[in-house]
Amino acid sequence: MSDAIIDISPLGAPPWTTSDPFLFCVHHLDRFPEGNDEMGPDPELLKGRPLGNDFTGKDGWSMYHGKKVPGFPQHPHRGFETVTLARQGFIDHTDSLGAKARFGEGDVQWMTAGGGIVHSEMFPLIHRDRPNTTELFQIWLNLPADDKLVDPHFAMFWSDEVPQKSFVDDDGNETTLTVVAGGYDGLTPPEPPPKSWANDPEHHVAIWTLQLDPGATWTVPEAPEGVNRSLYVFEGDGVTAAGQQIPNDRRVQVEPTEPIELINGAEPTEILLLQGKPLDEPVAQQGPFVMNYPGEIREAMLDYQKTRFGGWPWDEAAPTHPRDAGRFAVHIDGREERPQSDD
Repeated sequence: MSDAIIDISPLGAPPWTTSDPFLFCVHHLDRFPEGNDEMGPDPELLKGRPLGNDFTGKDGWSMYHGKKVPGFPQHPHRGFETVTLARQGFIDHTDSLGAKARFGEGDVQWMTAGGGIVHSEMFPLIHRDRPNTTELFQIWLNLPADDKLVDPHFAMFWSDEVPQKSFVDDDGNETTLTVVAGGYDGLTPPEPPPKSWANDPEHHVAIWTLQLDPGATWTVPEAPEGVNRSLYVFEGDGVTAAGQQIPNDRRVQVEPTEPIELINGAEPTEILLLQGKPLDEPVAQQGPFVMNYPGEIREAMLDYQKTRFGGWPWDEAAPTHPRDAGRFAVHIDGREERPQSDD
């Protein structure tokens, strides 16, 4: 094995294994059918599914915890951040503090749960006349002890604000880099929320996706010593990294100080890169709560029972927005925004 490669392991069933400062990473790809009047699948297609806990992947899609519309109805979080890359399809967000949004088709939502928030993430099947393929990454980024109880906050990175650049190698093959966090070669992504571990450039947090054409060559640049860096090869027929053949569906932990030359094979390949300086703090986690010590988890549960993290101002546990709402966000402070490309 190359000195630049620390470990190669199968991705396995989601969630994928991560390293500090990341806690969780899941990739959803659902080839949903046409939507009905309620923006869900035809009820006939739901027969035989364990509705409320459907992770079967039957017919190429799951309902997850949704019963009419696929997705994740109201659920709490405390002590970390969720970064949601909506690559295809749409996500309808609502939360306990009254904020709401619809985002998708390349948009990113970066939410600081902080001291506590309840949110719902539903996948509306907007199109009646064609399939509603939905693809997303959700990544959990830890918060340091001093910031675990900060006020909740979310930021929208609309697709036209998320930097992307194509690099052409000597043989004319392209590699396309999309940068959600961690700038490179003139690409500067939007600023993460103010209390995010990623907000400090000294933490060297990077969230990148790479799309390599068949035969493409590209080199992942070096990063500072002490940073944790993983490459997730999740689509394609494998790639050579630092001289080591990597099959598809693999996590590759690499030495950050070594540039990693990638040489693609005969099929298009996609890679997710997660990188960051570790917090090096104790982690106590139970379900949707991530603190430093078990006693803080018990306190989080009690707080949620008492306060519901602001209550639930919506009429149902799994709200969706009108079919024709478009992409938008209404923030906790009432501020409204839409992507400039939709103006």
